[in-house]
Amino acid sequence: MTLRQPRDTDGYALNQLVERCKPLDTNSVYCNLLQCSDFADTAIAAIAANGELVGFISGYRPPARPDTLFVWQVAVDDRMRGQGLALKMLLALTERVMANGVQYMETTITPGNEASEALFKRAFARLNSDYQTRVLFSRSNHFNGQHDDEVLYRAGPFSPSAKA
Repeated sequence: MTLRQPRDTDGYALNQLVERCKPLDTNSVYCNLLQCSDFADTAIAAIAANGELVGFISGYRPPARPDTLFVWQVAVDDRMRGQGLALKMLLALTERVMANGVQYMETTITPGNEASEALFKRAFARLNSDYQTRVLFSRSNHFNGQHDDEVLYRAGPFSPSAKA
């Protein structure tokens, strides 16, 4: 398994990976191409020995908060689940962006998504960081009742000595 910065040629494979990772929200291939090119500095790809993309984390640094990594989506192929790949990717990505001034991590998680909650809580513990939560986008105000709330998790600041 190789963890590396994505390349624009990973875009289509990312689209297919997310499609296989229900219930993740799918994006267009074009969006995935941008994630693998323009946002490659804040993303990480997991490549199996056979060259297949089996894991991916996309993120970005919000323009108003350049000290923050917002983790947009975590995708792990079914065959790779239960092996700690998501945590390895998240910690490796965090270590990489910390070298470029990132001190905080944010993500949103829908209530009841126990796997995502556990992943981020494990990562925050490994980074020796407290976290806070609040509803960022509500079912009633932002999704017209068609989508669950999106709860913001914000952790940090990370200390320079924090090792992922």
